[in-house]
Amino acid sequence: MNNLIISPKGYDLLRNPLLNRGSAFTLEERAANGLEGLLPPTVDTLELQITRINLQLNSLDNNLQKYLFLSDLQTRNQTLFFAVVMSDPSTFMPLIYTPTVGEACQKFDHYFRAARGLYLPITAKGRIKAIMSNWPQQDIRFVVVTDGERILGLGDLGVNGMGIAVGKLALYTAVAGVPPHLTLPIMLDVGTNNEEYIEDPLYLGLQRPRIRGTEYDEFIEEFVQAVQSLYPKCCIQWEDFANINAVPVLERYREKICTYNDDIQGTAAVALAGIYASLRITGQKLTEQRFLFMGAGSAGTGIAELISQAMVYEGLTIEEAREHCWLFDINGLLETSRTDIAAFQFPFTHQHIPCKSFVEAIKSIKPTGIIGVSTVPKIFNQQVIESMSKINTHPIIFPYSNPTSHSECTAEEAYRWSNGSAIFASGSPFDPVEINGHKFFPSQGNNVYIFPAMGMAVLVTEALRVTQEMFIVAAKAVAEQVTQKQLDSGLIYPPQSQILETSLLTATKIATYIFDQGLARAQRPINIEEYIRSIAYQPKYT
Repeated sequence: MNNLIISPKGYDLLRNPLLNRGSAFTLEERAANGLEGLLPPTVDTLELQITRINLQLNSLDNNLQKYLFLSDLQTRNQTLFFAVVMSDPSTFMPLIYTPTVGEACQKFDHYFRAARGLYLPITAKGRIKAIMSNWPQQDIRFVVVTDGERILGLGDLGVNGMGIAVGKLALYTAVAGVPPHLTLPIMLDVGTNNEEYIEDPLYLGLQRPRIRGTEYDEFIEEFVQAVQSLYPKCCIQWEDFANINAVPVLERYREKICTYNDDIQGTAAVALAGIYASLRITGQKLTEQRFLFMGAGSAGTGIAELISQAMVYEGLTIEEAREHCWLFDINGLLETSRTDIAAFQFPFTHQHIPCKSFVEAIKSIKPTGIIGVSTVPKIFNQQVIESMSKINTHPIIFPYSNPTSHSECTAEEAYRWSNGSAIFASGSPFDPVEINGHKFFPSQGNNVYIFPAMGMAVLVTEALRVTQEMFIVAAKAVAEQVTQKQLDSGLIYPPQSQILETSLLTATKIATYIFDQGLARAQRPINIEEYIRSIAYQPKYT
């Protein structure tokens, strides 16, 4: 502000999260903006404010309380919020997103304090553009939107799922420097099938069953058209939609607008990144791998498809590549005799005798890696891990389901049952594990390595589309940044303490690809990396 008079002033200024500096307003700024007497007399630096926030956080009893405290901070002083989070990302990311955000979403209506983002109920169908026009920012580049039906592994949370959209966009900024004023979280409230919420007087959403079919599709179309009209350079990220809607919605719009589904494509890319890094340990080729998935929904098929497309780049046909990926669900192995196969599962439904046991499927298929996207806790049991260890010198074990309570196994279980030979990554964080005198640092295969960097790349290029190839580029870029020392300690992703640097380098690789492929609307900078760093958000009072 450079000691100039700004608007709003006085109490209104202290209640504007974009402009508020709290105790860091200088004496001159206080005089110029009607703040004298409204703040304690001492002027703080941003660093002192961060110290005070950490002191207050350390006095809280549990992570949910810390989540709520940080949420309140974001509501009143956005710069300080991001300064805190970006000062120690490995500590704060689990507090503002997984795993803490899962519990926060379950209790969202009971702990509701301040609205953030837009709520678009299906009862407003026909007026969506007018309602969206109430948002004060005119230039929105990223919308994260959910209908709350499949929040993490927690099921239908209705409007309580808004915490996911808010958290994702906070990570766009904290992890990759996407300016926060360019982002907008949106909840599409089409009802809920969660009887607990329908009967709860504190529930904040529509207390009616979910809308399906034509009416739902028309509502989605109206929303997409409104975004395109109001924010023509905007990218839409679909978040935590149930399989019944996630796959068809993505297929309907992926070739028409700039859009992607993080649960399908972001999850796939972070899994592929982990695989690329794992191959540096095993010394094998991607085309030599076979993967068995526990879970056959949109996340599992999304990962399988991206792996298959990556294998195509290494010489296989897409049909040959898909033969390397097998799916297993509640009814057993997906094979051609089954009559309950959905259309999006067909490419990964192969000729095989019926198999109801996951262990038997492992013994028959002999996968080099198993990937959990089932949300069924502990399903990678001792027999599963030991079976994988008999087949492979270094079995790839990826229990990706979130939150922690839904993980297919823990890091300690995977390392202990494999006698320390497993290459491990999970969706939620786990503490270091010591096996036979060797200390392993479990990797967290979190989408945070992918979607913020993708966002920054889309921002600088004004990309027309988000393609599958862009996610393969992102996966390779992340894997390339893992050092040999980190691989030796069990890490197959870069440390989260270095996540901003990782994301900026990944964004540079993606943006370069976008420009090279003619998918950009923006003019190509002379130096893409330097330009990305120049526009990346920095939490400073200026």
